[in-house]
Amino acid sequence: MAYLCYVASTVALWGLAAAAPLQSRAIPSLAQVIDLKSLNVLPSVPTAEEYNASSAPWVPANFTTTGLLEKPFHVYDDEFLTILGTNPTFTILAQTPKDPIFHEAVVWYKAKDEVFFVQNAGNPDAGTGLNKSAAVYKVSLKEADAVKDTRNAVGKVTVTQVLHAPEIPNPNGATQYKSQILFAAEGQGPNIAPGLFIMNPVEPYNVTVLLNNFFGRQFNSLNDITIHPKNLDIYFTDPTYGESNNFRPAPGLINQVYRFNDRTGLVSVAADGFVMPNGIAFSPDGNYAYVTDTGIWRHGLELSNPSSIYRFDVKSDGTFENRKTFAFVDTNIPDGVHTDSKGNVYAGVGDGVHVWNPSGKLLGKIYTGRTAANFQFVGGGRMVICGETQLYYVTGLATQGALVES
Repeated sequence: MAYLCYVASTVALWGLAAAAPLQSRAIPSLAQVIDLKSLNVLPSVPTAEEYNASSAPWVPANFTTTGLLEKPFHVYDDEFLTILGTNPTFTILAQTPKDPIFHEAVVWYKAKDEVFFVQNAGNPDAGTGLNKSAAVYKVSLKEADAVKDTRNAVGKVTVTQVLHAPEIPNPNGATQYKSQILFAAEGQGPNIAPGLFIMNPVEPYNVTVLLNNFFGRQFNSLNDITIHPKNLDIYFTDPTYGESNNFRPAPGLINQVYRFNDRTGLVSVAADGFVMPNGIAFSPDGNYAYVTDTGIWRHGLELSNPSSIYRFDVKSDGTFENRKTFAFVDTNIPDGVHTDSKGNVYAGVGDGVHVWNPSGKLLGKIYTGRTAANFQFVGGGRMVICGETQLYYVTGLATQGALVES
């Protein structure tokens, strides 16, 4: 999604007890334990005006911003250590002064070990949206692997703009698709419709339109996209962030989740009842769907709206039922969402990537200190995280992403 984001101008808040060590396992050198019991009682709790979802990430007084960033793997539960492995690494690969080119649509192209991602559409610092479409970029993971033991490798990895044709109108979500990349695009103005666009990941980066309407009606502004691991149907979300960011007209449909069978051409609704449906992912066995609702950012900040992840049961016919609240995030919103091969759930939020086990227990965070709208597993225990004006690379994880190769 394109939304108001904050960066690492964090604020120290209340005097809390220092973290207590976990005794059951060795803690990796770049990890630190956060003692949840020490957070339960505060000497003074600020008002909603003083501290809310739009505030900078919380830094308890006995911690520092520098300290939280120096050891970015924050352990909230012993289970997180089984995900981190013994020696995870964390590297800043690239950075821009203002332009948020590291936004969303993070896709691993395995054949060349490259990662693609897109610029933030509608962000004033990008100049994108109505008059200019968000651009597509890529980096080589071979270059990234060469600097993985360096904490700050800015300037050592080449960020390449992908000059695709024809233009994809403000791409925002993406997934692997038949050895190519399938983008969910938000559209541009009233006459360039949102849709699904297939891009060849090698030169000449040619683009084909796969879908651009719902029975003759324009979608609102497509956001995120995924493929079911069993039926291989395409599921995507359609909120109104194009309108919120002034590059799409008023919506003609309600905000909902769609399902597209690309073999038959049938488009149907999988779920509604959201304020702003955003990220979407499936469990590795396909039995659960996870959809984030970022309605707290709609027309500005609306604190009584969701900042939540919802879980649905997925029936054998691919339909959704039994919606339940899976998680409510503590920092801004849950944007992009993914799962690993063990069914753990990861979401990009206002201070990095949060990780829950399949029952919804918060296990830990990969802390960036700023908005991480999306990220992706990229094989071999690696992860690439988009932080708007910074790009991060994590290696050494003891888990793999639940990636679907359609």
